[in-house]
Amino acid sequence: MTVSAYELLFYAGGLFVLFLTPGPVWVALLARAMSGGFHAAWPLALGVVVGDVIWPLVAILGVTWLVDQVSWFMDVLRWVAVVMFVGMGVLLIRNADKQLSENSRLTRPGMWAGFMAGVAVILANPKAVLFYMGVLPGFFDLTQVTWLDIAAIMFLSMLVPLVGNLVLALSVDRVRGLLKSPGALRRMNVIAGWLLIGVGVVIGVS
Repeated sequence: MTVSAYELLFYAGGLFVLFLTPGPVWVALLARAMSGGFHAAWPLALGVVVGDVIWPLVAILGVTWLVDQVSWFMDVLRWVAVVMFVGMGVLLIRNADKQLSENSRLTRPGMWAGFMAGVAVILANPKAVLFYMGVLPGFFDLTQVTWLDIAAIMFLSMLVPLVGNLVLALSVDRVRGLLKSPGALRRMNVIAGWLLIGVGVVIGVS
């Protein structure tokens, strides 16, 4: 392997911060958990794993091909990662008072329906691969990665969100109570926003 344990740990931390940021997966998970509890939510979390494995692989292979063609592309992508993290943090802080909404199409009962809802919510967003293309070069030198490195990156890309989603599903009653409190929602979003900005700053100075 060419990536260090420190790089993998830092990447895992970045993934965790991103998990804390409300988005489509949060909406889908909360919708199912609120309608059917943990039993309805955990299949969706497993469905999300499909995209969490596919998108980083597509991004790594795509970035590696581009780097072979244009050597300076890595530096450009590193700064793209900085801008993306800082931009997401700023937007999250500016919109900290916005409530999440439920999508009834995602609450159809049944484990298979839950799993497919998870696959749909992660794969139906092609911007995810562009996100990974911008973020991964900020953590790793993709010109040097081996298949073992790629496997480790994909494993973390799957594991961190999966654990987070399952914990969120188990804690859905408490989370639902927090989301009903505008003050608590604002604090959560502001903290997550500053954490995202912090990750961007660290990538920029490292």
